[in-house]
Amino acid sequence: MKQYEAVILTLEKLGGQATLAELYREVMKVEDCEWKTKTPFASIRRIVQQREEIFKIRPGLWALESHRDELGIDKIQQDSLKAKVEDHSYYQGVLVSLGNLKGFQTFVPQQDKNRAYVGKPLKDIRTLQEIPSFSHEKLVKRSSTVDVVWFNSRMMPSSLFEVEHSTDIQNSLLKFVDLQDFYTRMFIVADTNRRAEFEQKRKYLAFSDISNRVRFLTYNSLVKQYENEVEKSSQEQIL
Repeated sequence: MKQYEAVILTLEKLGGQATLAELYREVMKVEDCEWKTKTPFASIRRIVQQREEIFKIRPGLWALESHRDELGIDKIQQDSLKAKVEDHSYYQGVLVSLGNLKGFQTFVPQQDKNRAYVGKPLKDIRTLQEIPSFSHEKLVKRSSTVDVVWFNSRMMPSSLFEVEHSTDIQNSLLKFVDLQDFYTRMFIVADTNRRAEFEQKRKYLAFSDISNRVRFLTYNSLVKQYENEVEKSSQEQIL
């Protein structure tokens, strides 16, 4: 079996769409396909980018042209509101998956738990179904609205992520102000074209106490970090 055929077969088995990270894990399991190269993951990246049978949905997410109608890709893109919701939950899912790989316990808000990440509800990939009672009730409740939270082994929040696909970045910064007394990393996750808005708003006097703590993480950078983590883990298994 040729390498591109193994990639297409894997996409079929995964329902017609998959993240590049999933392909890294699953393609190597295909029998009768030899990867006579020291860089099989680079080959997989090249295949999804160049084969006409495969198209890109979002950064790091690929699908088969033969499944385009079944997946409803065009309908979703035409419905701008639904597209924004699915984009938002996709990046939440990437953040949760990355946190899981890094050994953190992960949580997404209860109002988001049934939203889909590559065909699965977010509740199926987060490791915590309830947020830990790590502090006063008011602060725990506030943190439970953050888009993704990574908890360390002591069940204390390690990283807070707010995905800003279309809403006001200022609202996320206000959450971080309320939670500033915790020793935690804070990230605004958004498209690179919103960086200027982030830089402007974090300079507001109201955010002076957290302005040097909050970082901006682009979608592309996030997806790349996730793929690198999966590639590292997959390579270790091969070796």
